[in-house]
Amino acid sequence: MMKEVQLSLLPAEAADKASVELAIRKFLSIGPKTIIYPVYQKQSIDARRSPIKILLKVFVYIDEQPPQRTDYGIQEQNVQHAKPVNIIGAGPAGLFCALRCIELGRKPIVIERGKNVRDRRRDLALLNREGILNEESNYCFGEGGAGTYSDGKLYTRSNKRGNLQQVLEWFHAFGAGEQILYEAHPHIGTNKLPHIIEAMREKIIECGGEVHFETKLTDVEVSHGQIKTITLNGNLSLPVTDLVLATGHSAHDIYELLHQKNIRIESKPFALGVRVEHPQALIDQLQYHCNTRDPFLPPASYSLVQQVQGKGVFSFCMCPGGIIAPASTRQNTLVVNGWSPSKRNNPFANSGMVVGLDAGDYGDTDALAGLRYQWTVEQKAFAAGGGKYVAPAQRMVDFSNGKVSATLPANSYLPGTQSANLMDVLPPQVYRSLAEGLRLFGKKMKGYFTNEAIILATESRTSSPVRIPRDAETYRHIDILNLFPCAEGAGYAGGIVSAAMDGINIANQFGTKDL
Repeated sequence: MMKEVQLSLLPAEAADKASVELAIRKFLSIGPKTIIYPVYQKQSIDARRSPIKILLKVFVYIDEQPPQRTDYGIQEQNVQHAKPVNIIGAGPAGLFCALRCIELGRKPIVIERGKNVRDRRRDLALLNREGILNEESNYCFGEGGAGTYSDGKLYTRSNKRGNLQQVLEWFHAFGAGEQILYEAHPHIGTNKLPHIIEAMREKIIECGGEVHFETKLTDVEVSHGQIKTITLNGNLSLPVTDLVLATGHSAHDIYELLHQKNIRIESKPFALGVRVEHPQALIDQLQYHCNTRDPFLPPASYSLVQQVQGKGVFSFCMCPGGIIAPASTRQNTLVVNGWSPSKRNNPFANSGMVVGLDAGDYGDTDALAGLRYQWTVEQKAFAAGGGKYVAPAQRMVDFSNGKVSATLPANSYLPGTQSANLMDVLPPQVYRSLAEGLRLFGKKMKGYFTNEAIILATESRTSSPVRIPRDAETYRHIDILNLFPCAEGAGYAGGIVSAAMDGINIANQFGTKDL
């Protein structure tokens, strides 16, 4: 017999299996002699009132073992000699597309411009310590994509885009903890995600697929509405049956290549702003309404949104217990992003704070206008920091008052910070919306608007300012029959999970009917 149980427990109780079992027995009115097997289904935090509670949804099997699942992984088969699918990009979209292709009997050939996940670490260390950027191996480019070394958050606002549970189960099968299957906001952490990505790559190769690193798409040949060949690293030409373009939101050269080849792309809205960092202890106090966070509670997060002067101002990619990192992909441009380790145990909490923009804000109407707008701000941020990927920064109240900060607080950004007036870096409309939005957030969340917080520029890679148009049902490019624009780089997803779902959706187009 199985019964569903909904529990509301104190954090210490929820962290102790014996206490959870006692609460289950009390809920079901059963004694200690009855054998029970709890299986967690959902776990979330209710911080709306004191005391804070952990909400648990549990399936309880009474006097019988729960069904044992051993099928979390992919359905393996040897595809070494199967019909190929070329996949450009080894981020979550590309990897999950490749895994699903194997299930469907197609051979994935994954082509990644960056390095493997281990070798990327050396380039990130060089960027953080010495301000030296490798344009092909950084926080955005390389095995696993941008998410590998910038957080590993596994939640999405919508499960209508695809099979969310399948994505979580595959992450679990390749090494993520079981808790990602039931936590409301699952998170792997940058310290753990690389091993999972490696395991996925090894499985692709074991099943007969291919993965090529430091291999860059540099040209495409189009004839009669199809991609005929692709050129890699400027000299290697390969024939193409189906081409999945899963290059991520920062592969600007791909947009330029498509534009040059008269392959239709479109300008689209995106968001741009700054990254905000507070002491984590302050965010804990504000969100948990306490002086000291309960050790059984995770570091607190927040989500803020406000309409200001006709523009949406909102937090993005909030990283409790996190670190701000340089996420530039071009020389002499400065982009910042945030990430958290699995324990989220760093002393700072950071979040993107951005303003929604549309094509009318870019000052031009062609497909690449948003990219030029983005680059201009990133170049100004680099110059204002003085080079070496030092970030121009202000204290929060000083930022809203247009005042250069005399000093800057301690922060997590390793390349360093330089006091500057970010009014001179950001577009006027973005600056004005942010300056007022932060004041309003301080009214919603008392204590948030403070000079204890630091603001760094610029957070500009929230999503792509370009969309590669595709058919809603077949996922094919609207004009090119064998080109499949995929995930963030195509303008159709945002974040690890939604990108992975998009990759699976595209692979599903290569079913048995196509063999």
